[in-house]
Amino acid sequence: MQAEDPGRFEFSQVQMGVPWKLILYADDEQSAKAAADAAFAKVAALNTILSDYDPASELSRLSDTAGSGKWVPVSGDLWLVLCRAQELAAESEGAFDVTVGPLVRLWRRSRRQKELPSPERLAEALAAVGYKHLEVDPTKPVVRLAKSGMRLDLGGIAMGYAADEALEVLRSHGVSRAMIDASGDILLGDAPPGKEGWRIAVDPAADDDTPLGFVTLTNAAVTTSGDTFQFVEIGGKRYSHIVDPKTGLGLTDHSSVVVVAQDCITADSLDTAALVMGPEAALKLIEATHGAAAVILRTSADHRAEVHQSSRMGQLLEKAKR
Repeated sequence: MQAEDPGRFEFSQVQMGVPWKLILYADDEQSAKAAADAAFAKVAALNTILSDYDPASELSRLSDTAGSGKWVPVSGDLWLVLCRAQELAAESEGAFDVTVGPLVRLWRRSRRQKELPSPERLAEALAAVGYKHLEVDPTKPVVRLAKSGMRLDLGGIAMGYAADEALEVLRSHGVSRAMIDASGDILLGDAPPGKEGWRIAVDPAADDDTPLGFVTLTNAAVTTSGDTFQFVEIGGKRYSHIVDPKTGLGLTDHSSVVVVAQDCITADSLDTAALVMGPEAALKLIEATHGAAAVILRTSADHRAEVHQSSRMGQLLEKAKR
């Protein structure tokens, strides 16, 4: 007698301040719920470590030591995320920079008030930013923030790491056929029963129009980032919510990106780096990253839509019928 295919179950929670959805295949609802509950609990625990919003988080407490000259012991999770962040910071020549916290705080205020920060405040924040001021020991979990006023912000990498860890929890519960959607950061496990993989729309603009195409993947991540919805107009100029570490202001290059990678921490951080770097430099970085692919949609100065894609994305992409 042939065993029945596992059932499909779906669970949703708000985690890290945004909606998360798990779709998984398990033998029964009880085991599916136990796995999902454990995965969500892991994400909640990671938020107490990695959040820049929570003044009591481990990340915030580490930021409080800035300029003290002390090497601070940190948890394995925070250390791993900071190691990966620093690797990408070097590879992207500072386009990805988790020391951008002072600028992010200043830009959040500018977005609320719809006015640019004063030159004095901007200069003060810029002086406290720079990934080379963040020292992470590669051999043991200790970290030092060399400059006073530094604040770390893991908004471009923490959710990807949390998704990876959540999938590991599901696997430890015997659930390998799963999809995690962390508010647009999508992580895929083994294929659903009877399928080659998970079919995911590639839609850099994240709108209701026909997507560029679809990719069918297993054990991979797909993330999307851009200013389609999160932007502000100040003085007739459009600024993204994503801050350029070099200028301290929101990006003005109206673009969006979809990144495919082997894990979600890579995809999540690469999509931010790609937008800051611009299409040409970003695609060089994507091509040099094992297993990665990307497509970047950019609006030119004369309002034309430009599509830039890596060679591997061209191989993966199944064009949508228009």
